[in-house]
Amino acid sequence: MSYPRPRLITHALALAFGLAATASPALAANSGGASLAGASSTATVSDSGHHYAGDSRHLGDRILRQGMRGNDVRTLQGDLTTAGVSTPTSGYFGSMTKSNVAHFQRAKHLHANGVVTWSVAQALIAVAAKKSSNRTAAPQGVPAPTGHATIVDGMAVAPSDAPPAVKAVIAAGNKIAFKPYIYGGGHGSWNDSGYDCSGSVSYALHGGGLISSPEDSSELESYGSHGPGRWISIWSNSGHTYMYVAGLRYDTSAQSSTGGSRWTNQPRSNRGFVESHPTGW
Repeated sequence: MSYPRPRLITHALALAFGLAATASPALAANSGGASLAGASSTATVSDSGHHYAGDSRHLGDRILRQGMRGNDVRTLQGDLTTAGVSTPTSGYFGSMTKSNVAHFQRAKHLHANGVVTWSVAQALIAVAAKKSSNRTAAPQGVPAPTGHATIVDGMAVAPSDAPPAVKAVIAAGNKIAFKPYIYGGGHGSWNDSGYDCSGSVSYALHGGGLISSPEDSSELESYGSHGPGRWISIWSNSGHTYMYVAGLRYDTSAQSSTGGSRWTNQPRSNRGFVESHPTGW
């Protein structure tokens, strides 16, 4: 769950800051050509330029250029890095991001103007997905799982062949498995009286050394690498996030049906969620 942040910007102000969305051809066709921004929710933006609650744009939803910011910019930066053009994921489209976009465009024999049109976004997404798939298929030093974690009294038990980092993620998840759900919990401090969905996932990943600071559910959409992981797969959208670790689902929404534990062996629909994983895992 994304948590409240300061400085709410309405659609009207977003237009003034250059945040109006340009729909992809497919979206435009389905909406009679109407701008996606007209139907989008309000966005909250911090002074540092990061996107926060309510910003659910995805890469390709609008044309991106220098000076813009948002969830789609963060995804753009993550995909550039995955594609081999290292780019800080600030969520702000600055001069470095423009230069790196132009570098990618030249490599793909596209017009190198540093502007991300729908076609440029699709080309980048395809390259990033292929590179991510290759890393997932053969991560160096990480064995493929042969067994699944089990649940005993609400706690997850890692399979014997799990790497130390995965066992550490499970151990951290067990520490807060029965902690209450608290909106925004786990984002101000690692040690909290309760944790929300993204706070829970961040806490467990931190236990395995796979994340350095808590991320909200929108930020987790572009965490790590796209697609399924061998041991850990994270599912996120702007309102909720959960993950599978060694075959078990770790999800605050499971607490009401599992006697209060975040761990469950029951699957759920992943529709409407973006899948990612810690790179190499």
